[in-house]
Amino acid sequence: MKPTTVGLDLAKNVFHVHVADASGHTIDSKRLTRRELLPFFEALSPCLVGIEACATAHNWARQLQGIGHDVRLIPPGYIKPYVRRGAKNDASDAAAIYEAVTRPNMRFVAIKSREDQAFLMLHRARGLLVRQRTMAACAFRAHLAEYGVIVAQGRHRVDALVAKLDEIRGDLPEHACFALDMLIGQLDALNHQIDSIDARLGEIHKSNTICRLLATIPGIGPITATAFAATIPDPSAFRSGREFAAWLGLTPRQNASGGKNRLGGITKQGDRYLRHLLVLGARTVVRYPKARSRVDGPWIEALLERRRPMVVAVAVANKLARTIWAMLTTGEVFRTA
Repeated sequence: MKPTTVGLDLAKNVFHVHVADASGHTIDSKRLTRRELLPFFEALSPCLVGIEACATAHNWARQLQGIGHDVRLIPPGYIKPYVRRGAKNDASDAAAIYEAVTRPNMRFVAIKSREDQAFLMLHRARGLLVRQRTMAACAFRAHLAEYGVIVAQGRHRVDALVAKLDEIRGDLPEHACFALDMLIGQLDALNHQIDSIDARLGEIHKSNTICRLLATIPGIGPITATAFAATIPDPSAFRSGREFAAWLGLTPRQNASGGKNRLGGITKQGDRYLRHLLVLGARTVVRYPKARSRVDGPWIEALLERRRPMVVAVAVANKLARTIWAMLTTGEVFRTA
């Protein structure tokens, strides 16, 4: 029996493989250590290898591709239905991955290169720093509220209060001033780090053709353009713009039965960071008439008469997602509606 398909369950140090032939009969199911994994696949003839798209999956996929195997990354949610009920272990996970990779209509994740992963790492680090800055700013405002100093929401208002802290320092206890100075130092450091990443992303944006192409879309700036260029290296993985919007979680959730189709809110599946950036850009489009006219002014204005602005922004984000897919696929520049 010649092995043709392998389901590989990844971990940090202990891995499990499920090997089957062309007819689906199991040839081997064994546990491998990190040291044994690559020699095991080097001894195999070229196979279809299924891997769950989790941490380190892209690294192992690149290494197995270098050996000559056809590697497919599968979203974790698409593997779970194939896990045998009541038997959640490494062997059953590897078998479930094998079952999933052999399905004819299975959807896969594009394997990222080392450069694309490094590119995307800038956005992941920036997102973490922005969250930390928000936490520090909220803590700063909340601590001052304990002494009756109320500040409205918004980061720029916190920055203005930091500049005026010396004026109210005399009314605060010494320990409170010490704690607030620590938060101010953290805010300054985070602002500097975020600005450094923004500057590097701006340099990448200027030298990257795809980023400059996407930046012609209203509501899409350097941050959003570089995020999509790093996350979507191969737009042909999606069959249509609607499938791309559905992958981002911007399409309505369907609940159909007996020929009656009921649409709910958006699914919110897929990449949360990309969806967040796209909705922020769409809110800018909805807010300014000039930007609305470039996308589809009459359509947006008609929606604003019937729906709340945030609902309209999500609808515009859906439209922008389809536009991004079309431009990535064809290479055409955005044309005003």
